[in-house]
Amino acid sequence: MLVIFGLIMVFSASYYYAISQDGSAYSYLLRQGLWVAIGFGLMMFGASFDYRKYRILAIPALIVSIILLALIFTPLGHEANYAVRWIKIGPITIMPGELAKLSAILFVAWYLSEKPERIRSVTRGILPMVLLAAVYGGMIIMQPNLSTAITVCGIIVAMMLVAGMKWRYFVGAAGLGAAGIASILLFMKDSYWYNRLTSFTDPFADPLNEGYQAVQSLLALGSGGLFGVGLGKSVQKNLYLPEPQNDFILAIIGEELGFIGLLLLLALYCLFLWRGVHVAINAPDQFGMLL
Repeated sequence: MLVIFGLIMVFSASYYYAISQDGSAYSYLLRQGLWVAIGFGLMMFGASFDYRKYRILAIPALIVSIILLALIFTPLGHEANYAVRWIKIGPITIMPGELAKLSAILFVAWYLSEKPERIRSVTRGILPMVLLAAVYGGMIIMQPNLSTAITVCGIIVAMMLVAGMKWRYFVGAAGLGAAGIASILLFMKDSYWYNRLTSFTDPFADPLNEGYQAVQSLLALGSGGLFGVGLGKSVQKNLYLPEPQNDFILAIIGEELGFIGLLLLLALYCLFLWRGVHVAINAPDQFGMLL
């Protein structure tokens, strides 16, 4: 249901943008459809493949992901929207930050399940994971890409917690993170990070620059109201909201399908989350549970 809904909304949100960029309203629909087909094939393979065999990929995946993150800072790095987050080789574009998420999950699941008692040791369990989070987080932040860095580090910490890390260490890590954000807000005003962390609080203070995308998305959501303006009838996707088929597609969904449409979408995600937790709880071993 999520995949079908996603295809429909990517087509709707990208309609005018695709015409202006590619000359065809169907370019994003066809691209997304191709990835759906590939993803479906990979899902069928994953469903029939013994997940325990993924253990042997844990260390190679970690090494490859770090090498790819390092390649971003070479001439292979591709800049877009004032950030270098991609590797471009001919027509192929790779986002190493996304591969880092999968590699981190695989490595942490393997490392903490090989010797489950490791997580109760500061030197053998917690510090190696903190170092891993620091390496991933530091390399991704330098792109700069704050949201992906927070996601990768959050995944590692969450897996440590599920594996049995004591709560006092989690609270300590959360305190350090909060202190880092507080230092940015106090001592790094007018920096890139300060603007990223605070621009959403009042996007109308700078509606033509830092707050532009947030302002346009709020206009879309406000126009949608309770039931929306109708599928395909968004005004903001008509080159007002930048990248409407990408990061801010939720604004277009809200404009076309309204508050009720967003609630139904969130309900699907809650169902998806619940099934994920159900699968993890019933996994036959710790590696499977963490994975």
